[in-house]
Amino acid sequence: NAAYEQAKELMAELRALIHGIQPEILTELGLPAALEELADRAPLPVTVDARLTDRLPGRVESIAYFAAAEALTNVAKHSAATHAHISAHRTGDVLVLEISDDGRGGADPGRGSGLTGLADRAAVIGGRMLLSSPPGGPTLIRVELPCHQAPSE
Repeated sequence: NAAYEQAKELMAELRALIHGIQPEILTELGLPAALEELADRAPLPVTVDARLTDRLPGRVESIAYFAAAEALTNVAKHSAATHAHISAHRTGDVLVLEISDDGRGGADPGRGSGLTGLADRAAVIGGRMLLSSPPGGPTLIRVELPCHQAPSE
């Protein structure tokens, strides 16, 4: 089915990111455009509100993109959601990325490596991941990434 194929494509993209290969749209056009493309390819309706006026350090953009892709993959595979939303904005020197869905909730980092890996990637640059996913939903993943590196990093 189409949702399965789209989830498979997202997983292939995640594997590429894990191995350090960024999608061209992220490299060329930045995080907002890359998030829009992720949303367009997701197996459920996803809205994006990315209010970023400047490019972020490359490592920050890559981790944020990976976080959004991982979160959307989890939504497609586990949540039974009918809609998801991605927001990205800067608060001072911190990128705040939020991925929410209207699914059944109950996400648990202990049941798989995806959310744990996401939290680990954020921590590598001094960021953090926060998760709210009560049984019955909704689920909200918030990733906070410091942006104090030089833009060329």
